This record gives sequence, C-alpha cells and structure tokens, in this order.
Amino acid sequence: MSMRAVVYKGPKEVAVEEVDEPQIEHPNDVLIEITTSCICGSDLHMYEGRTAAEPGIVFGHENMGIVTEVGDGVSTLKEGDRVVAPFNVACGFCKNCEEGFTGFCTNVNPGFAGGAYGYVAMGPYKGGQAEKLRIPYADFNALKLPEGREHEDSFALLADIFPTGWHGTELAGLQPGESIAIYGAGPVGLMAAYSAKIKGASEIYVVDRVPSRLELAEKHCDATTINFEEGNPVDQIIDAHGDEVDRGVDAVGYQAIDPEKARDADDDDPYDPARENPAVVLNQLIRTVRPTGQLGIPGLYVPSDPGAPDEMSAEGRLGIDFGKLFEKGQKLGTGQCNVKDYNRELRDLIIEGRADPSFVVSHRVGLDEAPEMYEAFDKREEGVTKVLLEP
Repeated sequence: MSMRAVVYKGPKEVAVEEVDEPQIEHPNDVLIEITTSCICGSDLHMYEGRTAAEPGIVFGHENMGIVTEVGDGVSTLKEGDRVVAPFNVACGFCKNCEEGFTGFCTNVNPGFAGGAYGYVAMGPYKGGQAEKLRIPYADFNALKLPEGREHEDSFALLADIFPTGWHGTELAGLQPGESIAIYGAGPVGLMAAYSAKIKGASEIYVVDRVPSRLELAEKHCDATTINFEEGNPVDQIIDAHGDEVDRGVDAVGYQAIDPEKARDADDDDPYDPARENPAVVLNQLIRTVRPTGQLGIPGLYVPSDPGAPDEMSAEGRLGIDFGKLFEKGQKLGTGQCNVKDYNRELRDLIIEGRADPSFVVSHRVGLDEAPEMYEAFDKREEGVTKVLLEP
C-alpha cells in the first residue's frame, strides 16, 4: 500500500510523491491518520540544503491525527483516539527520559542523543507531512486530545512550537514581573513572546524585520516590537527599557542575518548566506541582558553547515563574545525542547480557554500545495508565518 507524502528532493525542492504506508513494527507502535501536520522553520534548514540531509527524507515532525491501528503492547490508546505527537521520539525509560529530557533520549537513535520524525540525523522515523504516520513507544509519546475538530490549529502547535517557545522562556529562567527580549518573530519567537505574556513578564521586546510578524507580536503578545533594519536592536531595547533586560531568548539560530552584511549584499536574494553571521544574535543577546541575567537558546545550531558563510561556522564553531558573557556573569541554557515536559499542561490551557496559540497560523492548505508553501515560507513572504498541511 502507498500514500502521498512530502519528499525532499534536494536544495530548494520538495515534491508530493507516493511512498510506502507505515506499518506496525513493534508491539508498542500505533499508526495514525494525519489530520494536521505543520511546516517548521527547522524544515527550512534541510530544504535549503543547509544540513547533511539526503534526498528521499519524508518531512514532517509536527504531527497530529486519529489512531487507526494499535500494537499489541499498547495499553492506553485505542482506535479512534485523537492524538498529537511530540516532535521528539523518546523511549520513556532511559536515564534522560526518566529525568524529563525526552529531547535527548539515548535509546531511539543509537550514537546520538535524541530522535525526531522526518529529520536529518534524528533516526529512521519518517515524517508526518503525509497521510499516515507510525508513532513508536506510543503509550509514552502520544498525547490524547478531546474528540472532534475543536482547537485543531492550536493542538497541532503542541507538537513543537508552543512547547518550544515556552522552553525558550524556561531556559532563560523567566519569572513573573521580569523583562525579556526575544530575538526572532518567527513561529517559535512568537510562541516565546506569548509564553512570556502568559507567565506574567512585565515587559516583552520582540526583534525581527518582517512587519507582519512584528504586528502579531504586538497584537497577541503585548510586545514592544523592534525592527533591526531601523537601527541596532540592542540600542533600541535599552533606550526603550531604560536599561538592560532581565532575560533573553534566541529564537533565530545559526542562519541569523547580520544587518551590516545585509546592507552590502545582493538585494536579489535577501536570504543569501553572505548576509549571515551565525553568532550575531547570541552576541546581541549578551549585550541586551543585564549582568547575572540568563539567556535561553532554543534557536537551532548545528555542528556542521554546508552552506555556512565562512569555514569556522561551517564546522559549528562561532565567534561568541565569551569574554563579555563571563564579565557579566550570565547564564545560558541551550538545546531542543523536551516537549513532554510541557505539552500536557499547555493542552489543558488551550482546552480551558486560557491559551490560544493559533493566532500564529497563517495558512491551512492541502498536502499537494506543500511545494509552493515551502517556497513562500522560505522566502519569508509577508503574511506567511505558520503553514499547516491537511492531507
């Protein structure tokens, strides 16, 4: 049996093709029929050829759907259950999983701490930008949702970006009443700002260059917005706040645009690597956050980047102002989100009407439209913030 799926063909190219349907491979597996899968900013790193991804990967690590088949060893799920799967594939019983670090499971991807659906180096797990998906260790990995279609867009964001945004504020140690600066107003940055609002931050600053994203931050997160093309964002934040802020979040990662380089680059390609400085946001955060403050870094950094702007960053080594970090006595937290640490509580906030992260969703389209939506999202086209795919 075959199904339709989004398949990586090479840099800047994906196609919807027929692939083999997933099968139950272990008694702990379930199969789901996908109702919603999301395109993630992390997918763009592979799409752009900026990872070691080989053609043939089925994309999609943000997945939800209806259980259609249940392995003999599964005890808490049944056919017809509506579930959302954390992007982390985790076993539930290794040391890291037992301590809550499900993003760093040591059993699901031998030789690497962490597994995920449809992502380079994250194990053999096919993605869910498709009609069906296999969820391994399903009792542990699948989060049950209320029946029906209510909150479909919001629940889909529990797979990754809502917990990851929340994780960014956790890594930064944000407490109620504190001020925070968030660099990046893509989906994760917006979710970090929204999480900061829910947590009771006194002031929220959001830095980006795309007007529609900054408008969402202002409208839904009560944020003061900073356009880094209009001047140094550190200076803008300190001027607005009157001093350095308490906490900072990097929701950009290694493909950060350097405004100084951007001014000298080719305007025909606003996302050319020549415009990038992988350390620029980290160094801006060090200067934005007060002495003894804390930085949360959920933005993706990689140990190798085939399209890096220089040889050093191609090997994952960045020119971080560590002396300034040390001088200011700052702490920092890094790493991908342990989704299970947050998704149950965030689900319940959505159910009770206390959170509605769906404001970030700009498009819900059929699976066949995935190639054109990847292109639009990659170009950061105005109005394209979060794309949901529906088979």
